[in-house]
Amino acid sequence: MLGWEFPPFISGGLGTACYGLTRGLDRLGVSVLFVLPQSVEGTEATHVNILSPSVSTDADLPENVFQPTRAAVSDSGETPPDFQRVEFHAVEAALRPYESAPLPTDAPLSAGAADPSETVLSVSMDSEPTAGGPVDSDGAAQPREQGPDAGPVDVSTAAGPGRHYGGDLFSEVERYARSAYGIARRSEFDVIHAHDWMTFPAGMAVANLSGKPLVVHVHSTEFDRSGLHVNQRVYDIERAGMHAAARVICVSYLTRNMVVGRYGVDPRRVEVVYNAIDDNGPARRNLPAISKDEKIVLFLGRITMQKGPEYFLAAAKRVLGIMDNVRFIMAGSGDMIRRTIELAAEMGIGHKVLFTGFLRGDDVRRVFRMADLYVMPSVSEPFGITPLEALSNDVPVLISKQSGVAEVLTHALKVDFWDIDEMANKIVAVLRHPPLHATLRDHGGIEVQSFSWNDAAAACVKVYKLALG
Repeated sequence: MLGWEFPPFISGGLGTACYGLTRGLDRLGVSVLFVLPQSVEGTEATHVNILSPSVSTDADLPENVFQPTRAAVSDSGETPPDFQRVEFHAVEAALRPYESAPLPTDAPLSAGAADPSETVLSVSMDSEPTAGGPVDSDGAAQPREQGPDAGPVDVSTAAGPGRHYGGDLFSEVERYARSAYGIARRSEFDVIHAHDWMTFPAGMAVANLSGKPLVVHVHSTEFDRSGLHVNQRVYDIERAGMHAAARVICVSYLTRNMVVGRYGVDPRRVEVVYNAIDDNGPARRNLPAISKDEKIVLFLGRITMQKGPEYFLAAAKRVLGIMDNVRFIMAGSGDMIRRTIELAAEMGIGHKVLFTGFLRGDDVRRVFRMADLYVMPSVSEPFGITPLEALSNDVPVLISKQSGVAEVLTHALKVDFWDIDEMANKIVAVLRHPPLHATLRDHGGIEVQSFSWNDAAAACVKVYKLALG
């Protein structure tokens, strides 16, 4: 499995999905070689349990494998279970010799036959370059079909996950591909599984080397991140990876339609595997109760164009014009954080909006416990794991129709991201009518129990067998 990002580097869909799928595959008896861009030091965790490869100074460590450790402890205080069939390879100083490995340029991908009791070479990485969209004088965000009215963003210098790997992200992508290619020359595996665009060059190189089938996993596309103003270089890499793959996995039919329509991929090769949430059991209930007189509406996620923070604020302004005893919490960080704070002040609702910054662990659970409603107004959301986490914490959800999770959640309120009036009306309805709140909370809590990473992993195994066939 080729993976660029794995918690704790990021908090969100891709990191959570890589962890969940890896653990699910491990439980199903599938061996996984996970290739990371660098080893993980420390125990800083997000709101999911993690296992990190340790930093080793042992030059004699065979094949420079960074063994999984129990150093990363979950926020519940429990040590996460050991992976039984997962090996972590870290691309860093210990693997520098691999960087000179020659990469094939035009060798065709050939699907190799292997027994479906496969070992998966897995890769993953994430980036979220975004830009803000237009807002009118009343504070309401202007509707748009896709993306902001802004220029392209250079992902080589954009803030986000790429900052961990230096200023030139594309050079790091090439270095990672060379290293993964070198690791693959000394490894046995049956399928290559690459997560998102930054690992696609590595996946193609390894497929050309080995003749084994490549499966690419699309968690988001450049159109999701940047609207219509795509970075052509990123798009070209995404398209090349999708066309080189024996099978393409998408996290929703929304994403599948994007892959087929905008990248020209044969729909017969594109499968949908929905994300899930970490099955750590119910949230801890021993935290002290938080008393409040105000209703709390929560936004939790990256504060970027893709997540629609300006629409959340515009709806908040409408709600506060109807009822005053409401406070809006915006938990997260991102490239639009400063503009969002300024916008709240310009709209005259700054005293009603609390910006918490990035939250993790018990703070995430605490803010969910405070909330009366979780709102995800995403402009383009390939899936959206956070609504599942909200429901698992007994918080009803209001989500945009432009999200993959809207395809699978029944007991959730749904609205077009640009429809500020309808969003405000539904927020008011939940806050004013306890029976509606209770119905959404209780039935949504039951519904979310059906989302399992084990099921998602089993679906991936089926895709591997199709690729091998």
